[in-house]
Amino acid sequence: MKLHTKVLLGSLLICAGAPAWSGSLQWSLETRIRAETLDGQFRAELQGSDQLILARTLATLVAQQNSLALNIELQDSRSYHGDYGTPMSSSLVNPLDVLQAYVVYEGLPGILGTDSQSLIKVGRQTVSIGSKRQIERVNFANVIKSYTGAHIISTDGANDELHLLVVTPIRRMPNDIDSLLDNAMVFDGEQWRRKIWALHYRRATFALSQQEALSAEAFVYGLTENDTATGVTQRRALRTFGFRLYRAPAMGIWDLDIEAAWRRGSRLAESAHDLPNRDSLAVRAWMGVAQIGRTFAVKGRSRLALEYYFASGDRNPHDGNYEQYERLFGARRTDLNNTSLHGPMTPANLSAPALRFETNFGAEHDLRLKYTMPSLASATDSWSVAKLRDRSGLSGKRLGHALDTRWRYRPSNFQLELESGLSIFWFGEFAKNVAGGPQAAKALYSYVQVSYQF
Repeated sequence: MKLHTKVLLGSLLICAGAPAWSGSLQWSLETRIRAETLDGQFRAELQGSDQLILARTLATLVAQQNSLALNIELQDSRSYHGDYGTPMSSSLVNPLDVLQAYVVYEGLPGILGTDSQSLIKVGRQTVSIGSKRQIERVNFANVIKSYTGAHIISTDGANDELHLLVVTPIRRMPNDIDSLLDNAMVFDGEQWRRKIWALHYRRATFALSQQEALSAEAFVYGLTENDTATGVTQRRALRTFGFRLYRAPAMGIWDLDIEAAWRRGSRLAESAHDLPNRDSLAVRAWMGVAQIGRTFAVKGRSRLALEYYFASGDRNPHDGNYEQYERLFGARRTDLNNTSLHGPMTPANLSAPALRFETNFGAEHDLRLKYTMPSLASATDSWSVAKLRDRSGLSGKRLGHALDTRWRYRPSNFQLELESGLSIFWFGEFAKNVAGGPQAAKALYSYVQVSYQF
């Protein structure tokens, strides 16, 4: 409550002093409405179909004075027409609250040599770095995640970047089913007993000729958490080390995206079924992404790509190790599938080869089609999103077949964007055999949304 009061008072003071303000004031407003349906529920203990109307409004005010700026962003996210059979969560509902409230100072000495400079952000903020697979400011989700802490970004003349990050995640509220269905206004709060830190370096030009140059990244992310008086955690103490090689799509060359990360540390067992006393487990997990594509010199600049996404699963629930690569704060929609009510795939116990096709229809329309054949990386671990598991492994690995589509229309003379999508997930052997699995043969998801920026 104190943070919200300070932010609102600060906003009033800025506005009240605007006539004498020697810097600049900028504001923006974005509103988005999405209608979506899901027929053929795949999550455990849920059945039937769902329909939701999701509304999100973002209001931003930036006050700049020389090298110092104050950024305030409010978020209002609501849902309508949900019920007790809808997979409601704080990723769907977060009525009026402070998404960002930070100060940023630019022009500080750089860390990357004499021609580099740095900026520092301090306060509540969203974070996106690199591929966004480790940490991301989500876009498709109705509620955006944010963090409180410090983020230093140092850049040089060659466009190299170094990110230093120490933050604590924000607990998004409300989080009980009745409050979510009522769009109850409950202020978010910092989870001070959880800490995220990161060191992430990007080399803009790494190898080969200028036209075919790769960029390279190396990173380490950490997460620590402890129980509080109001809640328990998995007491995770994790370190994730990784690298990325990337070449952006361009006409007439092969583009490339290879990323891998290894996670070590400890956490509690998920249940007494695994270890009777929920003793600490040794975390030994990893993920890998490989994508190769080519943009063809045809009308629409069409691109075709082969992709593979792997996230390890736990092979033996009783051996004292935890081998599932959990998705913590990173992206999943861009690589895997449409999310929100849908989202059957996530970077946890997943093996997913895919074929992607993208094309443009003039400057205002674009289309994306993706076909995926997902399986469990380990037959004895869970289908994470569905919360279904066969510890014997006898239900098999194959999750099924998935088709995801997205169409966008952005008129050049308007700050308007129309978007729609369709996803079909045909269930495979695991979904059909596992106890409590989906009753339908497939899940069918569709959405239509409109966004407008003022």
